[in-house]
Formats: sequence, C-alpha cells, structure tokens
Amino acid sequence: MEMADQTDRRQAIATAISAELERQALAGAGRVDVEALATAIDEALDPVAPASEGKRPDELNATNDD
Repeated sequence: MEMADQTDRRQAIATAISAELERQALAGAGRVDVEALATAIDEALDPVAPASEGKRPDELNATNDD
C-alpha cells in the first residue's frame, strides 16, 4: 500500500508542476515563477477544503432549521 501512496503523491506533484508551468507559459512568462510553482505543489499535496455549504444536522436548531 505504501508504494501506491508514493506513486499517487509523485503523480500529484508531476501534475501540479506540469499545470503550473503550462499556465505560466500561456501567460507569457519569461522565467519560471518558483513561488507560484511551490504554491501549486503545496496545494496538490494538501488541498484546501471546499467552503462548507449549509449546516450539518448537529448545527441546526429551532431558529435556523429551514
């Protein structure tokens, strides 16, 4: 199982690098923006959780149950 996790991790990194370099190239960058590349890799390895929509059942009460 460890090998599959490493393969998935490496694939996520490779995909993030490829996508970010492509984005920068399409934007006409003359040099690689290393900070943007690092951010893309960081987000690929630890994605930002989507904003929560609505309320969970334990957050509901008589005044907000609609």
